[in-house]
Amino acid sequence: MRLSRPLPIFLALAAPCVALAQSPAAAQTLTLQDAIAMAQRQGPSAQVARSSRDAARYRNDAFNARLLPQLFLSGNAANLNHGINAITLPDGSTQFIGQAQNQSSMQVGFSQQIPLTGGTVSVGSGVSRLDEFGTTNARFYQTSPLIISLQQDLFRPRNVVWNERMQSLTAVVAERGYFEAREDVAGNTADAFFNLYAQHMTLLNAMANVAVNDTLYTLNKGRFEVGKIGENDLLKSELALLRARAAVDDARLARDRAEAALRRIISYPDGQTLSIVTPDAIPTVDADPDVAVREALKNSSTMQQGELDNVVAKRGIVQARSNNRFNATIQASAGFNQTAPGFSQAYQSPLGKQSLAVGVNLPMLQWGAGRADVEGAKADEQRTIANNKIRRDALVEDARFSALGLLQAQRNILLAAKADTVAEKQFEVARNRYIIGKISNTDLYTAQDQKDQAILAYVQALRNYWTSYYHLRRVTLYDFSAKSELSDLREK
Repeated sequence: MRLSRPLPIFLALAAPCVALAQSPAAAQTLTLQDAIAMAQRQGPSAQVARSSRDAARYRNDAFNARLLPQLFLSGNAANLNHGINAITLPDGSTQFIGQAQNQSSMQVGFSQQIPLTGGTVSVGSGVSRLDEFGTTNARFYQTSPLIISLQQDLFRPRNVVWNERMQSLTAVVAERGYFEAREDVAGNTADAFFNLYAQHMTLLNAMANVAVNDTLYTLNKGRFEVGKIGENDLLKSELALLRARAAVDDARLARDRAEAALRRIISYPDGQTLSIVTPDAIPTVDADPDVAVREALKNSSTMQQGELDNVVAKRGIVQARSNNRFNATIQASAGFNQTAPGFSQAYQSPLGKQSLAVGVNLPMLQWGAGRADVEGAKADEQRTIANNKIRRDALVEDARFSALGLLQAQRNILLAAKADTVAEKQFEVARNRYIIGKISNTDLYTAQDQKDQAILAYVQALRNYWTSYYHLRRVTLYDFSAKSELSDLREK
């Protein structure tokens, strides 16, 4: 929808004064879309959002990488023991014997988590060396050419499965949160952009009012001298001129502050003059409230965050129940080993090596602690369900009324533009009638106030439209102009 509101004549006369103060030859003219693009590319808020997204992506990549077979290398470079130690003899007695020895070891292999069972299997090889110092100076090697190990929990939650579900949802929440943050940046930039435009128009209007009131004050001084008006009317005219001059200083300060805020949001280069140009058209958006609700429920990070919270709550219940019943842990290994004074000899004719350890746990008397843990976890789940319903209902409400608000903002722009035109003509008529003495100065200043308010109302209508436009995009992650989602989530 194209905006056909021209710049009023009395503002156009004041505009060159502002342009000279800004040195337009050195200025870069920014449109709203230029400002938003700069803010999303280099603004501080966009950088924070981008860093948060990248951190989430790297953590997700790291988690998925750890699900693959892991190559490990571990060991002790030195374990020196020199002193008198208590040694248990074969007959069961204890004797204090001086020892001087060093033991070093190294293990290398692969480990892999098993999602189906929640256990961990590893395949590796190890070697250790024992050096005895003193009179013997003996050296022994112990090798394990191949060892296959399994660690498996029984009747316990499969943590790897739960972790994978939670990590997947966390990654989706981070991606969608990034898209929402980008739309937040766009909305904040639009608000700052039109705040600067409003202050700029206020400054132009204030300067035009100074010119008008100065002319009227000169006219009234002549009228007073010939006795056509009283001293009170002359004083009112002078007071209006003084207030108009003070309003210029206030408007200039407010404009400079608004410009500084926009510069900060878009990280505009210091020392470079900034000049903005407002959109001459707005996109005509058919924002169907039902479509807005559907897309919000489909795309918003709120829904994925709720699903993540549900998974966390269900995991808490499963964990509490498993801690309150019989469970066991199995650690088993099978392979070969050998020992010999020489390194190569330690790999000859290896002998079989097996180990099995089964640990069991059955809480017998907890004085109700286990049952309380389960009930507490269930209460957390109910709290999560209630919170998710609250957030879902709020999202539906926000999406629906954001769509309706955007449609209303489109209508308000047309009304504000028409009202601005009418107020401008009304003031021109009132000024001309005042000059020929047909109305009082009170009627003139009333028309001037209505003209000022109509200008600001039009600027505010523009601001409301664009902030509503980007807020709707933020809530739904949907572009109603292009009839498509803002972006597809990254393939995982």
